Amino acid sequence: MAELIYFTPTSLDGYFADENGNLDWSAPEGIPGRTPAMLDFTRIWQAADKIVYSKSRDTVSTPKTRLEREFHPQVVRELKAQSPFDISVAGPTLAAHAIRAGLVDEYRLLVVSTMLGRGTRVLPSNIHIRLDLLDERRFANGMVYLRYHAQG
Repeated sequence: MAELIYFTPTSLDGYFADENGNLDWSAPEGIPGRTPAMLDFTRIWQAADKIVYSKSRDTVSTPKTRLEREFHPQVVRELKAQSPFDISVAGPTLAAHAIRAGLVDEYRLLVVSTMLGRGTRVLPSNIHIRLDLLDERRFANGMVYLRYHAQG
């Protein structure tokens, strides 16, 4: 069974975007042009099947992408059961639906040494999930990567 992974940057105080929706604070420094890692990611992302959940969009602009209006936990459970590959969820609003439904297996956080004070939260409120720390890495720019697995 595939695992559902939520991988996201976060400020030290737990925000995904500042109060204006800005994400510039989370961009890694010192990546000139297209690095081999960026090109690899682009190839993998383009090859992957994607689902965009939106009530306001009429179309999607990338290949191998389908548009869904509503998030249905059972559909994601079926995807996890059928997929030979792990699945990722992007964006805190969509992730909150998956987290509340108990679907997220791993949390991969890239903690940026910045505090925003307010904005869009990385994790939803009023949840309680026990996590096991699987990995941690510190980068020279002060960012810290944390990988957790949800218990039970």
